[in-house]
Amino acid sequence: MDYGRAMLEELKKVRNTEELRKRPLFFIAHSFGGIIMAHCLVKAVQTDEDDHPTIASLHRATYGMLLFGIPHTGLVVDDIQKMVAGQDNHPRGALLEQIRSKSDLLAFQLADFKNLIRDRKVDSKSKSWARTGGYITAVDNDSALLQLPDSIEEKVPLDADHSMIVKFDTNDSRGYTSARDRLVQFERDAPSVVAARFSRSDKSVRLFTVQPSVSEVSRVEHFVGREENITEICEALQYDGSRKTAVVHGLGGMGKTQLALAYEKRHRDEYSAVFWVNSKDVDTLKQGYAAAARRIYREHPSLVHFKAVAEGSDLDEAAEAVKRWLSSAGNDRWLVIYDNHDTPGTFDIRPFLPEADHGAILITTRSSQLQLGRPVAVKKLQNIKHSLEILSQTSRRDGLSLDADARKLADELDGLPLALATAGAYLHLVPDSFAEYLQSYKESWAQLQQDTPQLLSYEDRALYSTWNISLNHVKQQSSLAAKLLQLWAYFDNQDVWLQLLQEGRGNAPEWFCELTRDRLVFNKAR
Repeated sequence: MDYGRAMLEELKKVRNTEELRKRPLFFIAHSFGGIIMAHCLVKAVQTDEDDHPTIASLHRATYGMLLFGIPHTGLVVDDIQKMVAGQDNHPRGALLEQIRSKSDLLAFQLADFKNLIRDRKVDSKSKSWARTGGYITAVDNDSALLQLPDSIEEKVPLDADHSMIVKFDTNDSRGYTSARDRLVQFERDAPSVVAARFSRSDKSVRLFTVQPSVSEVSRVEHFVGREENITEICEALQYDGSRKTAVVHGLGGMGKTQLALAYEKRHRDEYSAVFWVNSKDVDTLKQGYAAAARRIYREHPSLVHFKAVAEGSDLDEAAEAVKRWLSSAGNDRWLVIYDNHDTPGTFDIRPFLPEADHGAILITTRSSQLQLGRPVAVKKLQNIKHSLEILSQTSRRDGLSLDADARKLADELDGLPLALATAGAYLHLVPDSFAEYLQSYKESWAQLQQDTPQLLSYEDRALYSTWNISLNHVKQQSSLAAKLLQLWAYFDNQDVWLQLLQEGRGNAPEWFCELTRDRLVFNKAR
């Protein structure tokens, strides 16, 4: 991408002071120029600020963009190839391979670019177009759109060919007024938003920087769908200096935790610190604060009052110390995710929240009655493509969109992410077909309905049915492994280690003594 390098060099010339680097930046791009722009922004977030401060600042400075007929997924380049036919060393040869329709390079860049701009403003002008003359070069409407939620990307179809899509006959034409109004909006809203992004670079904020980590919870390899929900969270937590709270609620198995993880992954760079606190009960929440205290002290050993807290065992003291730190003046760019606060009736979470009116809070809960911030409802997956994608990723099987039995299973599991992932994980381990799994699922469902006709909701039965199939498979492989799994489920979803279990061998049943006999047996069951 030589064009991209040249563009970055030009930007370095005109944004060569700290003040200029912090000026809001708007991009207006047409056709291949949009590919170059996307390339530059992707490169910018990969650049070390100490080496190239201007380039590294581009992503933070970018507020919005107007895109005219951008071939995001590639061009149909047959006509250009005809022009350079017979010229083996033509300089456009390599470029054509990079920008052709369905190019791997563009596919990877598009995925990175879309992740980068989910909190930016995008105006996409689209039109299937043709260049006049002897050859035809086409960009279809789908390629000209990023397919982002409407709250991020305003999609404007224009009645113009490729040449005229960026030329306007009158100042009241739709293309002109749309572009003008968006630029006026950008100019009005950008200064405060961009200034807030750069505030993280100030020395006062660096005093409160803690490297983001959510190692306390497992993240799915590929997050699917939920773009509208992520947009809702972005809007709820948009920084303006005051406290912002989003409450993600939905039934069990809907993917609330994974949604929170997806938001954190995409937006962690906007925060000086990110903490994950399991909030299923008071003791677990305090333990989460204690872990946060250790991270704070590890990165800021000059905070001597954290030493005793980090090295001690007083959970109440740890919770209060972290709350005070989060409430410190100038420490207003943190994010705390309070996960699994599913039973608000058992304890009030409000006394455990920082007192200062700043920072961002994201709560996940099964309760739709928790009124602490903007609600974000997580429902079943509505698009069967997303259900099939989860099945495909977890089962490691391809071509599911053409598999009638896979589609039947996806329909049966009714857009429940955890049920889909459980079914896929099982099918990854066994040679069963989708039809065979579907039969087992229906049998498990019927048995569960007979055993507990009044106790479970439809969604719970779907989850229990998929779980029961997996548990029966584990039992067939190893009875010790099944019993260990049931024991772990009784304790918690946190780690349990061999030495802890060996302490309870005294009056334990025979299977437990066999399980904990030595590390070899224990690890085999795990």
